[in-house]
Amino acid sequence: MTTALNVTVPDLGNIDTVTIIELQVAPGDEVSKDQALITLESDKASMEVPSPLAGKVQNITVKVGDKVRQGDLVLTLLPNESVQTDAQVASKSEQAPKSEQAPPPKNETAATQIVRVPDIGQSAKVDVIEVPIKIGSTIKKNQTLAVLESDKASMEIPSPIAGVVTEIAIKVGDKVSQDTIICTVETAEQGASVAPAVSAPAQTTSAPPAPPAPVQQAAPVAAPQASGETYASPGVRRLARELGIELKAITPTGEKGRMTKQDLNAWIKNRMQGSGLGIEPMPAVDFSQFGKIEFQDLSRIKKISAKFLHRNWVNIPHVTQFDEVDITDLEDFRVQHKAKAEERGVKLTLLVFLMKAVVASLKAFPPFNASLSANGEQLILKHYFHIGVAVDTPGGLVVPVVRDVNLKGFMELAEELKALSAKARAGQLTPKEMQGSSFTISSLGGIGGTAFTPIINAPDVAILGVSKSRIAPVFKDGTFVPRLMLPLSLSYDHRVIDGAQGAHFITHLAEMLGDMRQLLF
Repeated sequence: MTTALNVTVPDLGNIDTVTIIELQVAPGDEVSKDQALITLESDKASMEVPSPLAGKVQNITVKVGDKVRQGDLVLTLLPNESVQTDAQVASKSEQAPKSEQAPPPKNETAATQIVRVPDIGQSAKVDVIEVPIKIGSTIKKNQTLAVLESDKASMEIPSPIAGVVTEIAIKVGDKVSQDTIICTVETAEQGASVAPAVSAPAQTTSAPPAPPAPVQQAAPVAAPQASGETYASPGVRRLARELGIELKAITPTGEKGRMTKQDLNAWIKNRMQGSGLGIEPMPAVDFSQFGKIEFQDLSRIKKISAKFLHRNWVNIPHVTQFDEVDITDLEDFRVQHKAKAEERGVKLTLLVFLMKAVVASLKAFPPFNASLSANGEQLILKHYFHIGVAVDTPGGLVVPVVRDVNLKGFMELAEELKALSAKARAGQLTPKEMQGSSFTISSLGGIGGTAFTPIINAPDVAILGVSKSRIAPVFKDGTFVPRLMLPLSLSYDHRVIDGAQGAHFITHLAEMLGDMRQLLF
């Protein structure tokens, strides 16, 4: 009966704990001898834990992100029946007659092998982007020693021998070419000769090694900087090469800025479903190198709205029309009815007049009260007038919707705005109360500013930005007189609305606000 074998974390040298950054097998997988099972990472390098024999993975006791030490259990492996574990061999050896026991092995002699960069084609000088070994590392044959990258592809340099790394002659950022020394490896071979390094002249143990370059430790694996280094396991790099993907185009999310298979899959999915604009990702920058920093989580509202704002800005061609409106007479009218509104427990703000004036302009220019169909070939005209109003809350901006503005009076709108604003600031708005707008108003008049470019609240095709009113000299009836001027910023979807329509709309709106009596007709 075959006994399951426990696979544990190997000797880590002077390192206390390492992080598991990748599981390369799953329960039930058949593995071959020396196949990578997991990838570990310390502050200085990464390493793969190979399978000690061929067999079937029974159970995995660790997960990505775990910190482990030498001797910690990784998984259990059921060896193939044709394979005997070292313990089984030892047991049988003890039971066999001494005359039948195998003769003791020959004395092993240490040999030093210099490993050089092999033939890398026409690339005279290529960048070293990863050195996943360190001095003292025990490596196996074909284990990756360094990852090089030219302007066309990246390549892993495998070790031609197994042994212990005694010196490292390169570091991340170096430029190397064929025959550049990578490292020296001490091997333990039975015999006088050692296999030659890849693409290097044959050497024997009796020949003195070439003088090595000054020893340098492998550069720490850290978050990618502006210089463009990309850190990923050999498995991820192999998959990227097979798919023809440039790793620099992907933003890593793994620990210490390392690329994971999940990052690769997410990028592929995004490119298949996205807009196809090919926008380069923002670089990951370690700002602590410039001074003291702290991290602050975005609010839930900002996290939710961020992706929609980005989607709207990227997918909608925005045009913003600016204008100033004389609201001197409107402000006089508002002040005259202020006391009446207070008797009803509400404030008669400029916003309610803006909402009524906007409805009048939407009626005059129906394309503004519409949405573009999903296929982009039809305009969906709306015969209702639901106005979204941006409200500033402690968690960020939200946009409750006031329905049927055309059917409500100034006082009724003031009461509804008061109720919706209170619910918004208390975080009590329902999803239904934030859906169904046909046009949106974003007013910053209570804060300040002269103009801004509001982002369209899709699926609306336009949004009105309102800044702080100010007293300005206006030439009227042959002389300059002080008038209260209100800055407006109208952003619209240029796929639906052209510049002339935008100018007509904001001019009409200015006329409505300049003389509210026109709303009666």
